[in-house]
Amino acid sequence: MTKENIVESNTRPTQSGERVSQGLQGVRERARKNKQERFTALLHHVTPELLRESFYALKRKAAPGVDGMTWQEYATGLEDRLKDLHGRVHRGAYQAQPSKRRWIPKANGKQRPLGIAALEDKIVQQAVVTVLNAIYEEDFRGFSYGFRPGRSQHVALDALYVAIKRKRVNWILDLDLKSFFDNISHEKLIQLSEKRIADPRILRLIQKWLKAGVMEDGVWSETEAGTPQGAVISPLLSNVYLHYVLDQWTDQWRQTARGEITIVRYADDAILGFEHQDEVERYLRELKEHLLEYGLELNEDKTRLIRFGRFAAFNRAERGEGKPEAFTFLGLQHICGKNRLGRFEVRRITDGKRRRKKLQEWKQELRRRMHAPIAKVGGWLQSVLRGYYQYHAVPGNLSILARFRRRVARLWFRILSQRSQRRPTWKKLGPIFDHWLPIPHTVHDYPDARFDARRRMGSHSR
Repeated sequence: MTKENIVESNTRPTQSGERVSQGLQGVRERARKNKQERFTALLHHVTPELLRESFYALKRKAAPGVDGMTWQEYATGLEDRLKDLHGRVHRGAYQAQPSKRRWIPKANGKQRPLGIAALEDKIVQQAVVTVLNAIYEEDFRGFSYGFRPGRSQHVALDALYVAIKRKRVNWILDLDLKSFFDNISHEKLIQLSEKRIADPRILRLIQKWLKAGVMEDGVWSETEAGTPQGAVISPLLSNVYLHYVLDQWTDQWRQTARGEITIVRYADDAILGFEHQDEVERYLRELKEHLLEYGLELNEDKTRLIRFGRFAAFNRAERGEGKPEAFTFLGLQHICGKNRLGRFEVRRITDGKRRRKKLQEWKQELRRRMHAPIAKVGGWLQSVLRGYYQYHAVPGNLSILARFRRRVARLWFRILSQRSQRRPTWKKLGPIFDHWLPIPHTVHDYPDARFDARRRMGSHSR
């Protein structure tokens, strides 16, 4: 069913003071009511006002792309620039520029390519994301997290915790897609996008961004597959791809399954819980065949199937297999444990590899700041430690964080010991560490309470 979606993009103030497009609100309502509707007129929602909002939503200190344009430079004469950009977008004269390629180191010693988009590409992409979110936020499954409004990493972690505690989960499938962002088929992506988007101008914009290529050391190269890494549009495009390829397919698959199946996906990381072993093995076989149709495959080295849940310890003990295995999701290692009453509990602690990597980063930075004033180094450590706690201070993880804090103190002690020939004592420096290194306290509530509160406000478990 294809209809014209012509609604004027006037705006109205919300209770928060922000202005929301009435036209996009109409698009959202139509997308919610009719899951088969294809939207044929969307580009008119990309107004000069939306382009301005998109510009101010960008990071102001981000590195420039191939155009060399910074946020501050573009802000000079902004209204004229946006008027010209709006005209080019609607005339079809706008051309996407290649991404500037940079390489960033990975934990395993390899390098990951990062694409830096030109400033005007970021502005237009941000505006298109705003428009398309009005549709896709009504389509995406409740178990899909990552790069979505109000669905942070801790929201996903809460959902996974509650699913394992309340569902009949005996097996955990830690799913890893091999080089997902590099292997997205452009042809398949456009076909999947056309299920909802029938405005040829929006589809042409997406194709321009996909085909813009990359520039490295002054040499342009074509991108035949994958989404432009680092681009504003990439997270949404990847979510659209996985919505149809993984989420929708898994949702339909589990309708005919014999036991309970739960799934939590954050971007391209997915954890599935199964009740029966034969079901998860069948799911894996069929999933591998299904993924091939879309140019994807599992990373066999990282995809793991383990016993996990309230009966895992008993079942493994019967077989003489030792303690249940753990798995890591979004930086937290999940372990089968027991609470004070002896009941099953999912214990979550910071992953050891992540801790060691962070300590190594801070060690290098402390060396660089070796001769800086103690107050300046202490202020920096105080800030980064608080930021670290803000993510990792979940219930049950405080002992790990206290140990992490001691490691940071020892690193700082060694650096300070190298500043002079007279080696200081721990007794002398201890008060300095106590002053500048904050003691960890639980930041996050128990997942059950937070998840239930969110669920009362809106669906997070469809």
